[in-house]
Amino acid sequence: MKKALARTATVSAAIVGMSLVPLAGTSYAASCSGAGCDNQGPRATGCETASVTTQKTIDNNSRKAELRWSAGCSAAWVRVTNNSSNSLYNSYGYIEKYDSAGKLIRSLSIRVPDNTGGSDWSNMLGGASYYYRVCIAFVGNEYPMKCSTKF
Repeated sequence: MKKALARTATVSAAIVGMSLVPLAGTSYAASCSGAGCDNQGPRATGCETASVTTQKTIDNNSRKAELRWSAGCSAAWVRVTNNSSNSLYNSYGYIEKYDSAGKLIRSLSIRVPDNTGGSDWSNMLGGASYYYRVCIAFVGNEYPMKCSTKF
């Protein structure tokens, strides 16, 4: 009887221990949601993998800005890519957050990398009841700023 109890306890402990080990490919919940994601990084919070889609894309002189939306976090950010072989012009990507009346609430920016094919992304702005757009602007106004429509 004691052997049976000891064996049952050992098997139970092994099953419990195995359930605590994360399996490969396990996704974890993001650490922010909505406006709680404001000015936080999509990678650091886990939002970059929480049902992410590209909602809008704008191109300005071979610099691309994508409005990335995480449904899992209810937050957006701009991802910028330099598709130009000319790195003489400094450019920035912007993500803008608007209220339902069209008033700009907040804006974040990220410098477009100089190297061809280089990409980077901004921190996030969050909240499902807001509208977002992305823009590309050049320092010194070499080219006019271009923005997407709102999402």
